[in-house]
Amino acid sequence: MKLLSSDIKNNVLQSMITILDRERQNIIAANKKDLDAFNRDDQALYDRLVVNEAKVDGMIQAVREVMAQDDPVGQTISDMTLDSGLQITNKTAPFGTILIIYESRPDVTIEAAVLAFKANNKILLKGGKEAINSNLILEQCWHEALESNGLSKDWIRLLHLKREETQEFLRNPSEPLDLIVPRGGERLIKFVKDHASCAVLISGRGNNFLYVSEDADWEKAVKVIVNAKTDKISGCNALDKVLINKNIPNYEDKLKDLQKVLQGVNVTIVTDDNVAKVLPNETTIDNEDTWYEEFLALKIVLAEVASTDEAITMINKYSGGHSAAIITENKDTAALFMEQIDSAAVYHNASTRFTDGGQMGVGAELAISTDKLHHRGPLGLKQLVTNKYYVFGDGHVRV
Repeated sequence: MKLLSSDIKNNVLQSMITILDRERQNIIAANKKDLDAFNRDDQALYDRLVVNEAKVDGMIQAVREVMAQDDPVGQTISDMTLDSGLQITNKTAPFGTILIIYESRPDVTIEAAVLAFKANNKILLKGGKEAINSNLILEQCWHEALESNGLSKDWIRLLHLKREETQEFLRNPSEPLDLIVPRGGERLIKFVKDHASCAVLISGRGNNFLYVSEDADWEKAVKVIVNAKTDKISGCNALDKVLINKNIPNYEDKLKDLQKVLQGVNVTIVTDDNVAKVLPNETTIDNEDTWYEEFLALKIVLAEVASTDEAITMINKYSGGHSAAIITENKDTAALFMEQIDSAAVYHNASTRFTDGGQMGVGAELAISTDKLHHRGPLGLKQLVTNKYYVFGDGHVRV
């Protein structure tokens, strides 16, 4: 797809804001068809599927925020003239065609596409069948915005493929693909990695840990744990595992206090063998797989550790590399923890729920990347470009 001026791209986004606002009741009505057909056994997936007035407002706000950001394409990264006289300029450039595969969340059809489009990429969207009616009307909104500004609707389109067809498309795409971004659980990510024939940027699982050190302020710890666990259970930045240093003053009383607080907000507690001695009526871990599991539910593991080093080792072994937090009043302990933990975001005395583009100053995001190439953390507008070298000579030859 050709390079578009910033004005043309912003005009499309301004049209999209108007269209989304105009069509909000039709969008919500289409979403109701998806909700009525959905099996509510998976509450987290159901929560992600819902589109209401607030969700439409969020879509509009995401488009507005991206429209207000500088165009990320054609920005100079470096510019130098060598002793040979060659001038070498490195600039940002579009990836080309980005395929986004996602489950349940219709708002991704807006929030992911708007970022990729502003970065001058062609966007292919493969949403889940559970959101088909919602995604279809949102695709229609995109097509109207594009065509009303003289652009082909091929810039942004849904792929209507069954699982087997998607598998074949990933292996042998019928058109060039430059990047695939899967947004969803481990099964989806593994499916894409197993079958893709181009670069895949992983938006990893959560399974986030929080460590309460022996120097922690207990009130802060409880406040952060409750927020990180219950604020949004379907978020990839939700908390799943809490490691508590056994040397914290009044250890057993504090465990019982935390148990009472979590029970009060309907969180199911699972313990390791050591915590089970203090909280004998809770379920205990009977399989190591539990340590690797992202719950996406009102469920949490409470476990005992003897030191910060033990906590670091456990987190680096079991976590999804997304977000990890330490609660401590000792800045040296916090620094050690944050330097040694291998996660995209590390926190000191704060909830993991802040791992979000909007909350971290990036703005609208495509996903939270747990990859170390090409970018780690929130994938915002500036991260949806690659680079290209422009080399200017005057008959130069290499000798």
